[in-house]
Amino acid sequence: MAILNTTKRQIPPTHPGEMLREDFLPDYGLNTSKLAAALTVSRQTVNELLRERRAISPLMALRLSRLFGNSPEFWLNAQHSRDLWESEQRYHKELTHIVPLNNPAAVGPLPSESINPKSVKIRL
Repeated sequence: MAILNTTKRQIPPTHPGEMLREDFLPDYGLNTSKLAAALTVSRQTVNELLRERRAISPLMALRLSRLFGNSPEFWLNAQHSRDLWESEQRYHKELTHIVPLNNPAAVGPLPSESINPKSVKIRL
């Protein structure tokens, strides 16, 4: 029997850049320049990542996992969790108009009753 995870997070998941800045760099005695050199990327790339202005790419996940001895999935899962949370916050209003197929009563009125389909804008 599966346990449903229906509780919404109130705080954002930790950004991988924060993990690097707060946990990995101090533990390994690294700074921005040393990390950039070890990863063979620019200091600007590392700086943007540490300041949470850049997301972890699959290539960066491979680089970090090679350097720190963990899996690329660790880094990508952390980034994925953050991206989903941010998207849910940003598009919450649009998402509330989608009526779940398994429980239509869980949401307010049906979209056909309250929304003009021509006025709905979908951002990808």
